This record gives sequence, C-alpha cells and structure tokens, in this order.
Amino acid sequence: MPVTDPAGPAEGKLLCDPGDLETFATELEQAGSALPRRINADPEGVERGLAKLVLTLIELLRQLMERQALRRVEGGSLSAAEIERLGQTFMKLQERMEELKLAFGLTDEDLNLNLGPLGDLL
Repeated sequence: MPVTDPAGPAEGKLLCDPGDLETFATELEQAGSALPRRINADPEGVERGLAKLVLTLIELLRQLMERQALRRVEGGSLSAAEIERLGQTFMKLQERMEELKLAFGLTDEDLNLNLGPLGDLL
C-alpha cells in the first residue's frame, strides 16, 4: 500500500519508491549483524571505557582552555603573574593526565575519537 501525504491535495502521491524500503530493510539487517549480540560487561573493560571517555572530554576542554589562554596572552589582557599561574596550572594538568593515562593503559591515540566526516576530535 503506497504512503500518501494526508495534508496535501495530491492524494495517492507516492512519497517513496517501494525499492527504497527493500534497500532500507537490507541496510537495517546489515547494521544489526554488525552489532554484538551481547554486551561486554567485563568490569575492567567498563572502567577503562569510562576512563577513556572522561579523559577524552578533559583533554578536549584542556585544549580549548589553552587556546583561550593564548588568545588572552597575545591580547595583553593578563598580568605576568596570571600568565605564570596559567602556565603552572596547564603543566600540572598535563602531568596528571599522563598519570591517569598510564593508570588506565591509555595512549593519546586512544583519546582521539574519529567523528566520521567531521574528522578526528583532537
């Protein structure tokens, strides 16, 4: 039975080709077969995955804050003491990030998510 547009005057107008539904059904089956049948509930894997997500977000925020700080330094809106404090803060954050990556067995590449057509996150 064709899909019609109930709001429009052209009743009986086909909104999709029946072949499109077959293509969609095939793609849906392929997507379903690519997904795992069971969820991996390994506590260590879950912990590592959560750490990866959190550290990725922290790294993204760190890079954004660093860029903003550089703009402010270049714009001359910070005192020498503020610049020094910012530098020390970013160095401590980087050290802590390295410790956490080591603790969870993660690398910089692990924290760089691929966003498909948008490219890499970091």
